[in-house]
Amino acid sequence: MTWQDQQTPWGKKPSSPEEMIAAFLKKLKDGFSGSSQPSSDRGENEGTGSPLGGIGKLVGIIVAIFVIQIVYSSFYTIQPGEVGVVLRFGKHAKTTNPGLNFKIPMIEDVIKVNMEAVRKEEFGFRTSLPGRQTMYEKRNYEEESLMLSADKNVINVQWIVQYKIQDPVRFLFKVRNVPQAVRDVSETVMRRIIGNMDFDYVLGNREIVVATAKDEMQETLNRIGAGVKMGTIQLQDINPPDLVKPAFNEVNEADQDMKRLVNEAEETYNRLVPKARGSAKKIIQEAEGYAAERINTAQGETSRFTDILAEYTTAKEVTRRRMYLETVQQTLPRVKEIYIMDTNKGGVLPLLNLRSQDLPAVKTQ
Repeated sequence: MTWQDQQTPWGKKPSSPEEMIAAFLKKLKDGFSGSSQPSSDRGENEGTGSPLGGIGKLVGIIVAIFVIQIVYSSFYTIQPGEVGVVLRFGKHAKTTNPGLNFKIPMIEDVIKVNMEAVRKEEFGFRTSLPGRQTMYEKRNYEEESLMLSADKNVINVQWIVQYKIQDPVRFLFKVRNVPQAVRDVSETVMRRIIGNMDFDYVLGNREIVVATAKDEMQETLNRIGAGVKMGTIQLQDINPPDLVKPAFNEVNEADQDMKRLVNEAEETYNRLVPKARGSAKKIIQEAEGYAAERINTAQGETSRFTDILAEYTTAKEVTRRRMYLETVQQTLPRVKEIYIMDTNKGGVLPLLNLRSQDLPAVKTQ
């Protein structure tokens, strides 16, 4: 049965909720004025109305409204992705799941907590206009983003921390202000990590910084009972402050020049040193070969001289003539001109051309 089919206490069907409310207010006014009948019949029965009867009807209406309100407030709906934390006399009693649920009216209260919503905290900037081309506001947020690295460089680190609610009871009652706790823990952990690293290392190892910060933040939040689970940590920007950027750029240029010179020196070293080592090894091997050759030659000459000496001792005249003939035989092919000197004559004898092909062969007896 809908509200259009129901009869009101004054016996008239309302055509709309507004008319029902207007009729109720009119009945309430008539009850306080001591009249329980419509104004059209008030003139005929003006002296027969009872004030107690009007008050009784008013009390009945109030009680009916109160009962309806109690019944209506006994049911509540939890949307998908939410949970309901039920408090009984201010103390946690249970946690309800999505759907239609019942609670004891005037005894239990319900706090709805969205478990799927991704909450975030921004450091060093604030999102002023989200969208496809998001706009950020970075002024007056330097205090939370300026940090000192291990090599005494001032760095402006801007990052985002995202998290979800993991334990709704702890989120509501363990820590008074969980978002502020997340901000404090995040800033503390990030400052400690950056303070233990050099600036160049931070620039080249963002993944390590993010992973370390996430683990330490989650551990700290679990220890204080915040009831949240860390999600993504994004390093938006890592730069030196604007006031020191020119000096920092000069240092970077000098560092790059130094690395370039070191690389060139290493290239020259790698090119010349192996070549010099190869040349030195070649010279050493040639010297060793020459030494071995000279030693072998000397040993051979010694052995030859010893053999000749033994033969000479046995037959001196024959050995001497043989040595003379062998020497002449080895020497004459290399001689271009031959001059024979006669001690008895005063001049040089005519040339004997031993290389001429017309000379007859000399025969020996």
